[in-house]
Amino acid sequence: MIGGPGPLLTLAGAAAGGLAAVAAREAVLATPAVARWVSLALEPLNRAGREGYLPSVRERRRLAVLGSAAAIAGGWFLAGAKLALPLGVAGPVLAAWAINVRRGRYRRAVERALPDVAIAIADSLSAGRSLRASLPAAAASLDGPPAVELARLGAELGLGAATGDAVAAWRRRMRSPRVDAFAAALLSQRLAGGDLAGLLRRFAEGAAERDRVAEDARAATSQARFTGLLVVAMPSGGALFAELLQPGFLAKVLGGPASATLLMLAALLQLVGFVAIRRLSQVAG
Repeated sequence: MIGGPGPLLTLAGAAAGGLAAVAAREAVLATPAVARWVSLALEPLNRAGREGYLPSVRERRRLAVLGSAAAIAGGWFLAGAKLALPLGVAGPVLAAWAINVRRGRYRRAVERALPDVAIAIADSLSAGRSLRASLPAAAASLDGPPAVELARLGAELGLGAATGDAVAAWRRRMRSPRVDAFAAALLSQRLAGGDLAGLLRRFAEGAAERDRVAEDARAATSQARFTGLLVVAMPSGGALFAELLQPGFLAKVLGGPASATLLMLAALLQLVGFVAIRRLSQVAG
């Protein structure tokens, strides 16, 4: 039998890790103060995905502490202090990455909904409302991130902000070329006049067609992207498979300075390859 009882020990370790995670969750829930602190630390992350919220410095620090604690616990369980301490240092980086990912998804949701936003505002304008009144009124026919953004615009207008200033603040908040183009279409009537409702409907048609072309391009390149990522992931999968067959294999490799250095260099090159594939295969939306 190759490796003796290695697979059984690996499965037992995986089961123990799952039970430890469940026990940690129950311990947190059983301690109201800790549960409140964890909920408070995660709330900015939830708001970043729900309303594009940018956490304050204090909230970022709290989330970084939580990320460091989770990384240390996971690293300690996998490989002891040798892995736990480096992962703990990466806690703030993980927290910033999670916030950026959530806000990026929120921004993309707004961008994908711009045709619906344009149609909703055009319908409101056709009903006889002004642009200032149409922006908050259009939020009633939408949901999700675009409704949040239009409601925020309506709140700023309700507090007395000028239409141009509110739209400019929206552009700065979103930092999206597509939102910039939509904002330019919104304010074009103030400079050149004309049928704004018709312009917004043409904008919606063009944006929808652009989204369809982007989806077709993603579908056409999906197989090539998957193959590239699979090639990048094969060495890591092979190492994990070898560890399953012969427990302690990775420890032996990491035990020697030369082999550990070469392995770290290989991991760095794999990461660079992964990023390069993602960048080269990215389709502009």
